[in-house]
Amino acid sequence: MKKHYHFSKSKPNLYIHKANRQVTIRLDEVTIEYFKSLATSASISCQNLINRHLRDCAAERKKLKMEWAA
Repeated sequence: MKKHYHFSKSKPNLYIHKANRQVTIRLDEVTIEYFKSLATSASISCQNLINRHLRDCAAERKKLKMEWAA
């Protein structure tokens, strides 16, 4: 490694707005297994699949239907 680096000609990262933020969520086993099986068949990681699904829901402004059993 060099002792000193020259950054005067550096450019800002244009893709930084696309960076992911790490969060912790709790999912039940059935949900995890469902997304793992879908991810395996789609040849992508489970986290990417869940992220794509949630992004799609957000883009379409999908509303959650919550019905409680009586």
